[in-house]
Amino acid sequence: MQNYEILWRNTVPELETILSRFTYDKHVKDLKAIDLYDKTLVLMAKEQSAADFINLDTVKPKILAALKKANTGITDIEIFVGTNASQYVSHTADSNDNAKIESMPIDPNYTFENFVVGSSNRYLHAAAQAVAEAPGNSYNPLFIYGASGLGKTHIMHAIANQIKKTYPRKKVLYATCEKFMTDLISNIRLGKAYSQEGEAVRSRYRNVDVLIVDDVQFLGGKRSTQEEFFHTFNELYGANKQIVLSADCEPKDIELLDERLRTRFEGGLKAQVIAPDIETKIAIVLKKAELKKQILDIDVATFIAEKSDDNVRSLEGLLNKVLFYATLNEKRPTLELTMEALKDSVFEDVKETITASTIIETVCKYYKIKKSDLISKKRNKELVEPRQICAYLMNDLMNIPLVTIGQALGGRNYATIIHSRDKVSDLIRISDSFATEVNDIKNLILKK
Repeated sequence: MQNYEILWRNTVPELETILSRFTYDKHVKDLKAIDLYDKTLVLMAKEQSAADFINLDTVKPKILAALKKANTGITDIEIFVGTNASQYVSHTADSNDNAKIESMPIDPNYTFENFVVGSSNRYLHAAAQAVAEAPGNSYNPLFIYGASGLGKTHIMHAIANQIKKTYPRKKVLYATCEKFMTDLISNIRLGKAYSQEGEAVRSRYRNVDVLIVDDVQFLGGKRSTQEEFFHTFNELYGANKQIVLSADCEPKDIELLDERLRTRFEGGLKAQVIAPDIETKIAIVLKKAELKKQILDIDVATFIAEKSDDNVRSLEGLLNKVLFYATLNEKRPTLELTMEALKDSVFEDVKETITASTIIETVCKYYKIKKSDLISKKRNKELVEPRQICAYLMNDLMNIPLVTIGQALGGRNYATIIHSRDKVSDLIRISDSFATEVNDIKNLILKK
């Protein structure tokens, strides 16, 4: 026996006491519990007249009261008219198919399970999960913003997939802003904006439980589209339906955006997508390799992470190149093979006029220290800071791996180089005199 059947069976004795004998025998006695979703119990009635009677204001509240008294946790009921549960299953399947048709494709591979969480995206991940767990009740709207290629699409699809899994009866619609505009413009161009067909398009976006729209920065300057989007937003928000939006910038930075839309976008929770740090990038490479049924050594993943740009797409592109090269040569993706596979990608943008030696010599001359001391294991205060500045400038001016920077500075590991780079970045932000020093050294290097 299913859980919902047990819950209904435990409620029946209470119903017999609060309903009249005629009402119970005529309309309630033959009801069967056939489903439970989103704290809503689905009951099957054999005739429409019974369904209509149960939905009356004088009957339904009594049934809900009985369910509450029986400690079922159920907060609503839905009546399905039919003679067997298989009819309901078919009806539900048809409803889900229709929902799929209304939405742009949602990638089933983009889930919370394979979204790598690091220090740079922990806030975003927590916000997205909260929305997926309680759509319409937590952070509405959720506004995700950040540069391209950092995972906005992944997290939005993950929200959609999680809601569909947890609440299979909820209608989830995912669309790009371009798609929204295309639908609207097509109606206007064909003179159907206020026709029955035009209303059908509006209903497509408004009769949903969750609306997810990507790239809303393209609303800027589109007056008619903004007007339509404003009314769609209001209708969904007023009905406590979840709205998730993404853009490449904050609402306040979207040019030519109507102020009433801007305030609504900022009325929920804003979550920024930040470029992953080196540790997160390594974890992403390892995770994506795992999804491709490949096992990578940590030094291979580190090399790929260091060679990529600050976005996930670049990481995946380099990983695919390495795995393809390994397959082509029928070899395991070792560090040597990886360096060979990426030799063109890694070094094609290196500034030939600036070398590690040039940077080290310039820093040593500026601080009047010996190169042999700077690259040594000595940790004198007068050596540590110039050494960290070297690491920062090599990372800033040269497109070379952190491992290579470490080798140039006496064989230091990438963790030390990361610490040095970040330490100098922090000091530049808080100390004007230090920032001036680093800038002077940088100008000396560039003049060479």
